[in-house]
Amino acid sequence: MGARLLTWAVLCLLGAGALANGVTQTPRHLIKSAGQTVTLRCSPISGHRSVSWYQQARSQGPQFLLEFYDRKQRAKGNFSDRFSAQQPSESLSELTVSFVELRDSALYLCASSLAQPCCVTSLLCTNLPASP
Repeated sequence: MGARLLTWAVLCLLGAGALANGVTQTPRHLIKSAGQTVTLRCSPISGHRSVSWYQQARSQGPQFLLEFYDRKQRAKGNFSDRFSAQQPSESLSELTVSFVELRDSALYLCASSLAQPCCVTSLLCTNLPASP
């Protein structure tokens, strides 16, 4: 049964597709086998300078992955080196997960904003421990 379960290792559900000129994420749904590579794409709101990625596992709150500001990575959460990201243009950010594992099954969220003051970002990047 373990091998069969790994065949359906990753189900990545991305937050809503397009929301009236809002952030757009693709693909909306994705199923991959263990060991494969996944790339998720986000088109931020035009003019927004800050793009952040979050991972929300089942029954958990969103966990900060990373943030770009003016296309440069500015902050990074505590997550596996199998996760990487880039923002090649103002209109595209990509999150890549290499060698996916069952524990990567989650809702992946992208958010954009006009700006984030540097001193506030560090507070936003702290993940709180899960409640018992």
